[in-house]
Amino acid sequence: MLKQLTLTALAALAFTSAQAADEGWISMFNGKDLSGWKSNEEVPGVFTVENGELKVSGGRAHLFYLGANGDAKFKNFELKLKVKTTPGSNSGVYFHTQYQEKGWPDKGFECQVNSTHTDPKKTGSLYGVINILALLEGQKEPEGGQHIKVPLAPSTDNEWFDYSIKVEGRHITLAVNGKTTVEFTEPEGWDPAKALKNMPGRKLSEGTFAIQGHDPKSTTYYKDIFVKPIP
Repeated sequence: MLKQLTLTALAALAFTSAQAADEGWISMFNGKDLSGWKSNEEVPGVFTVENGELKVSGGRAHLFYLGANGDAKFKNFELKLKVKTTPGSNSGVYFHTQYQEKGWPDKGFECQVNSTHTDPKKTGSLYGVINILALLEGQKEPEGGQHIKVPLAPSTDNEWFDYSIKVEGRHITLAVNGKTTVEFTEPEGWDPAKALKNMPGRKLSEGTFAIQGHDPKSTTYYKDIFVKPIP
């Protein structure tokens, strides 16, 4: 019976992947290894594959998507993936970024992943630009960007949620479980060095994606990562 169930699950996965390809979606994660990705190994071993899922745990490092040919680059796109946080974890998904050896990526935008970490900027934030804020008692609002105050993060620890990130022209849309959290249209002449605090690279261009390992106490999981380029 177990073998039959396993085969059924694999068949369903194959059908889903084939259907996604027919609709123009590109699978970015095969569920078996890190093919097409490169970690900067700022902290070694942060990114591993377990039970078909990408586990992110152990410290600050970033995993960059290079694609099959090592030169992945996107401008207009829709990215969809499933994410699961654990208590106190913090992570993020970058776009329009590029590989760098260490530090927080200088180029591109970060889409926050954080349900219960002490950072008040929660899942669904366009980090530093439009922040979904759930402030703890005694916390002050952070400087820089716009703030949308909520009582709780739109994601829940130990539960998978759907994350959608879309860039079309100068418009960015983030959604969690099908509900839009952020819509941002980059103004003409946008200068993030003036508009934001210490984030001069937060501007639209083109580039790849990166997944963030944040700190030694953070463990997050990712799976079903697909991207669809938009002409």
